Amino acid sequence: MAPKLPSTSRSLPIALIRAREGVMLPIRDMLGETGITEQQWRVLRVLSEYGRLDAKTLADRSSLLFPSLTRIATTLRGKGLITQERDDVDRRRQFIEITAAGQKIIDDNAGHSAQIVAEFKAKLGAEDYETLLDLLARLDPNSPD
Repeated sequence: MAPKLPSTSRSLPIALIRAREGVMLPIRDMLGETGITEQQWRVLRVLSEYGRLDAKTLADRSSLLFPSLTRIATTLRGKGLITQERDDVDRRRQFIEITAAGQKIIDDNAGHSAQIVAEFKAKLGAEDYETLLDLLARLDPNSPD
């Protein structure tokens, strides 16, 4: 006899999807005014934080599959939000960097983004917010822990 599945209300995959939707709703509202997508925002955020990165590292840090990053980078480059250069030594390797226009999108939305984070912290409590991030990092297959 097959084991009984937990209730969908106690299913980790379903709970994570529901929580993701709750987290992303205010972010989607914020991004609606920028003309960029969630994935484009992630790429710009990572570049803003880390600076110039090779495409593979950028894909990993943005939680994107490499083919998706390739498509997103083409769009962002077309909007003038990033630059791409081939490595002089390994022509297959590309480096991507945020432009001033891309950084302006981050800077213009930093306050709103910080407000969204503050609302999540208020809802969960600062300690539970940090604990949640730590617990989620333990489930991340790319986490150094």
